[in-house]
Amino acid sequence: MTRLVAKTLLIGLVLALVVSPIVSAQATAKAGGKVNINTASLEELQKLPRIGPQIAQRILDYRKENGSFKRIEDMLKVRGVGEKMFEQLKDLITVGEAANK
Repeated sequence: MTRLVAKTLLIGLVLALVVSPIVSAQATAKAGGKVNINTASLEELQKLPRIGPQIAQRILDYRKENGSFKRIEDMLKVRGVGEKMFEQLKDLITVGEAANK
């Protein structure tokens, strides 16, 4: 395999790994399926745009310490989640049926 082909494949793989979670979360939201922030695992939370391992863990810690999120805006109470991030997430997340009642 030539170096050019190897570099091209490597760049393609890196792009796929970076773009895939973002596209996946957006596709899920468009299909009507949102990420339930009350039940999502660490890995599921990280599929959301701008949510890395640290913020995903903070979301899990928030749930453990405070119980379920009552509304999606409660995500703003999680350290590291600000207005800009919330704007990108609000159409991709839900608190589920039970928390809305």
